[in-house]
Formats: sequence, structure tokens, C-alpha cells
Amino acid sequence: MKNLNTVHLNGLRALEAVGRLGSLQAAADELGVSAGAVSQQINKAEAQLGHLIFERRPKGLVATDIGRPVLGRLTEGFGKLSEGVGLAQRRDTNCLTISVAPVFAARWLVRRLESFARQFPDIVLRIDATTRLIDPAISDIDLGIRVGMGEWPDVVSEPILTQQVFPVVAPSLATELKTPRDILSMPAVIDSKAMFDWSVWLDVAGLAGEKMNARHVLNEASLCLDAVIAGQGVMLAWQTLTVDAILEGRLAVPFKIRAKTGYGHYFATARDQRESRKIKVFKAWMRAEMASSMDALETSFQ
Repeated sequence: MKNLNTVHLNGLRALEAVGRLGSLQAAADELGVSAGAVSQQINKAEAQLGHLIFERRPKGLVATDIGRPVLGRLTEGFGKLSEGVGLAQRRDTNCLTISVAPVFAARWLVRRLESFARQFPDIVLRIDATTRLIDPAISDIDLGIRVGMGEWPDVVSEPILTQQVFPVVAPSLATELKTPRDILSMPAVIDSKAMFDWSVWLDVAGLAGEKMNARHVLNEASLCLDAVIAGQGVMLAWQTLTVDAILEGRLAVPFKIRAKTGYGHYFATARDQRESRKIKVFKAWMRAEMASSMDALETSFQ
């Protein structure tokens, strides 16, 4: 690695950032310096490397034939460095870092965290709300909560809850739905990123081949739920998304027909990770909370 001594690290960071982000200004914003400073660092790095990494054009910088593979390796290398720094900066043994989808955190998990804090005051929870599937083996994540089929490489997955879906509407609209077929005439609020579609439920309800009338198509389940609570249509939703709104009377379930999607909620941990006390107690606590809320939901269906 002696050749690294011939090029300043800041120059390599500038090259990588511009190559990845596509502009001097975007790189400057990420690096916390001015665009002029980034330009100077690139010029110095190119001089030290002995090659032009970028071609200067009126509309900006474009990677040269030599530059393209160099930039790819730099991005890969800085990514590994970032992972290493993340491992070195792991929180102390009393901090539990959990990666979870924003919709699950907002609609189910966060409002129950006070219960965990009362039972385990020595453990500090850090919630990383993201839709990305973060690898706990090369990050500072202790535990992931994922939705899927439980088949992810390099992680150990443990089932928490089998996903079931069912229509939900505002209570004011529920009286319009006497039979499952009535739902076909009601505007649907569609989650464009859902892992399932209405056919899953329509098939079980004896309406195979029928289509819903979409009113809104949104790319976030929480937004869809808010639209439904506001009386804008019907949504095909699942347990953890809706349980609290149903129990609080903000949502109604017009039909008790439920359909399994083939997906579920899972705990995800690194394959070679020793399970610490903080992970064990959180899993046990969450399973108990999940069982309690699902029992309450089941009662509401009766």
C-alpha cells in the first residue's frame, strides 16, 4: 500500500464523491467544503496520479476511460472504510441498535417503547428507521426487523408474525359495505410499494379476477393509511399497520375475511453473532407485546 503515500486522502475522497454524486456542488455538500475546494483537490489528486480522471466539459465533469474503473474502486474502497469505522464506533454494551422499516416503527413499535424502557432502564434503544436491508455483520446494527419470506443471505431470521391482509375503511364508510362485492365500487387507496396486491384478498373473498377502482396511488403505506382514516377510500392493510387505529376506533374492518400473503415479520441477526443479553430481552419483550396486540386485534374481529 505504499502507493497510497503518493496521493492525499482528501483528494481521493473528492474524486470518489464527484464520481458517485455527479457534480462538484453535490460532492462539496457531502464533504462539507466549497465547490472550489473540491475542484482544487481533484486537480491535485490528478497531478499526483499522473492521469486525468475527469474530462472538463461545459456541463460539468465526465469520467475519462481511465477514470471510470478508478472511481469504481474508490467507491468500493471508501465503502469498506465506512463499514470499518462503523464497527469501531459500535455503541457500548448498554445500547441496542435496531434497523426497522419506518412504517413499522411509526405505526407499531415506537408507541410501545416506553414499556421496554420501564422494564429495562439500563438499555438505551437506538432506532435506525430505513427501508434498506442493512447487513448486521458489517454495520453497527445489532438487530434487524424485516418483512419478507425470511430468506436473506448471511443472516439468521426468526419469524415473529405471519402477515395477513384485510380491507380497512373509515368508520363513516363501513356502512356502505354490506357484502364483499360492494367493495368493488368503493375507491381504493393503493400502496405502490406493497409486496402484494388486491388479488390476494379478492381471491379468498370469492371475487377472483375482479379489479379495484384506484383513487390514489401512494408510495408509502403510512400515507395510504392516513388517506383511509380521512375517509378517502379503502385500503388492503395488514395487522401491525392498523391494529392501533382499529382498536382506537379510527378505522373499521368491514369484513372479517383475512388472507395470508406468504410474507411475515422476522428478526434478523448476523449469522456469526453471539446473541447478547440486550438482544435476548428485546426479542422476548417484543414477542410479548406482539402477542398482546394481536390478541386484542383478534378480539375486535369477533
